[in-house]
Amino acid sequence: MVNCAVKNWQGEQTGEATLELKVAKEGSAKSIVHRALVRQLTNSRQGTVSTKTRAEVRGGGRKPWRQKGTGRARAGSIRSPLWRGGGVIFGPKPKDYNLKMNRKERRLALRTALISRSEDIVVVENFAGQLERPKTKDMISALGRWGVGDQKVLLIVSEMNDNVELSVRNIPTLKLIKADGLNVFDILHANKIVVTQEALGKIQEVYGE
Repeated sequence: MVNCAVKNWQGEQTGEATLELKVAKEGSAKSIVHRALVRQLTNSRQGTVSTKTRAEVRGGGRKPWRQKGTGRARAGSIRSPLWRGGGVIFGPKPKDYNLKMNRKERRLALRTALISRSEDIVVVENFAGQLERPKTKDMISALGRWGVGDQKVLLIVSEMNDNVELSVRNIPTLKLIKADGLNVFDILHANKIVVTQEALGKIQEVYGE
């Protein structure tokens, strides 16, 4: 169980919140989180890159010159990999990079990764009502009051709000995601994780066992 201080829009502590999730055993925690991270990064590869071999390049069916007597090197096709415009030797071909991982393992890795960042989690009250209109400057000021300014921040909310989305989209160091769309890479990549109280409850509801 993790206890976190709850801060309001002004950055003042107003209470405490708890997050209790089942995590992997200490001996296997690092391994399962690593596997989940590798799976996520590998599965994000499209695998659609393709090159043509000498058999697939158009042309080159006729021998460019006779075998002997010209003084030049032997050549059987103008589409040889040694020629400009020829085929590619051992070039990349479409490939499926997807790795499989059991759903229970994936969720366990996600919970373990989140709890491992407990010292970097900042819980805040729902602040959507504080933004009467989209204002990036106000959002940056709030991040400073919460003690997470000038760092890579992962902001987790329960539901998307237009004013919040428009206020944070021009902050290059901040990423906004929903509580039911967590992933291992974003959790580990951020320096600080800001979670609203509603999102914390959603995480407990969706991922808690």
